[in-house]
Amino acid sequence: MIEGLAQLSGLAQEGLWQAFAVFLRVGAMVSLLPAFGEQSVPVRVKIGLAIAFTAIVSPAVSIPPLNGDMMPYVGLLFAETVTGVFLGLMLRLFVMALQVAGSIAAQSTSLSQIFGAAGMDPLPAMGHVLVVGGLALATIMGLHVQFAAFMIHSYDMVPFGEVIPAGVLSESGIAEISRSFALGFTLAAPFVIASLIYNVILGVINKAMPQLMVAFVGAPAITAGGLIILMLAAPLMLSIWVESMGRFLMDPFRGPS
Repeated sequence: MIEGLAQLSGLAQEGLWQAFAVFLRVGAMVSLLPAFGEQSVPVRVKIGLAIAFTAIVSPAVSIPPLNGDMMPYVGLLFAETVTGVFLGLMLRLFVMALQVAGSIAAQSTSLSQIFGAAGMDPLPAMGHVLVVGGLALATIMGLHVQFAAFMIHSYDMVPFGEVIPAGVLSESGIAEISRSFALGFTLAAPFVIASLIYNVILGVINKAMPQLMVAFVGAPAITAGGLIILMLAAPLMLSIWVESMGRFLMDPFRGPS
């Protein structure tokens, strides 16, 4: 009986070690993931989500067994945390792309102040609509399943205890940051084009009729036009955003394209 208890204790210790090692990477990622890592999500819920993802990922990955002394594993655990933070930040950039698109769209259609970022809540209402709509659409389309598969696949890309090479880190990070800003501008392109056409027409009218206060006439038009464009273009914008994030989940280190 004592031998059985000792064997059971060894198995429990090994299982706890594997769960803890996986939790370090998964927990760091969950704290930054879109939808699951938002500031509005309570910390207790995030911890529960991290534990749930750990329970899913842990049986699917191979972690070297613990050999008594913990000192050699301190560096490995730190590397796991850094890997989780880096992958989580790469996914967080997609939320920033929606925020950039909302800010550009709001500025183009006179629905945001130029220095609105100095306030407590800098994101315009149009940006909130895009962010909430994009996260809701991604969640409905099985975002949690994609994240679980991505976490499992991350151990094939970056094995346990290994540090992401500096070259890959810098190349992928810079490429994804530039890609997120490009995606944000691409999503806001209809609003920028509409703003350009509006300002050109306004200039022509002002040149032909200098006595007319064209700004008072055109302000309601550009505001209504921005809301109509948002209603018509939002489904396509969000579908492009979800597709772009899906491509990243399939190949995070694809580099510049």
